[in-house]
Amino acid sequence: MSITANEVLDAKGLACPMPIVKTKKAITNLDPGQVIEVQATDKGSTADIKAWSESTGHQYLGTVEEGEVLKHYIRRASESEASEETHHDIVADLEELRSKLDGDEDITVLDVREPAEYAFGHIPGAVNIPLGELEGRMEELDKDKDIHVICRTGSRSDLAAQKLAEKGFGKVTNVIPGMSKWDGPADKEN
Repeated sequence: MSITANEVLDAKGLACPMPIVKTKKAITNLDPGQVIEVQATDKGSTADIKAWSESTGHQYLGTVEEGEVLKHYIRRASESEASEETHHDIVADLEELRSKLDGDEDITVLDVREPAEYAFGHIPGAVNIPLGELEGRMEELDKDKDIHVICRTGSRSDLAAQKLAEKGFGKVTNVIPGMSKWDGPADKEN
């Protein structure tokens, strides 16, 4: 497959949310209709970039794997296609989440990080559904339950919370800043 990009962005070696942060900045240098190739090594970047593109109106064209490098292709939207980046309105900080967990409140903690991230430390009892799989696995969640969505920093969980709310989940909260600052109990996979 030969895809011509108007700009190539090197995000190799960077972890979430940096590939998206760099893409947001770089895409502003393109004219509407032009394509950027984002080169990344973070396996979670595919779902992240796809979800970010959809939330801003830019067109996610696809990803090509070349060894360890993922080449993501995004077409910049025109003014009429682009939308203001949206954020899920209902947020909680880590203290609020910990208080609910310590109080044995009936909530579901949904961890949308990749399985490898989850394995190295997650909130006990958290359900792991990576952002890229959420669309196809929503039936695993109870629409009537209070769902607190968490990722590493709060950006993937924001996108996941928006998707859940759009699909009729009524009690969805994005937890910020995410597992990068979590100091509560954590389980690890063996």
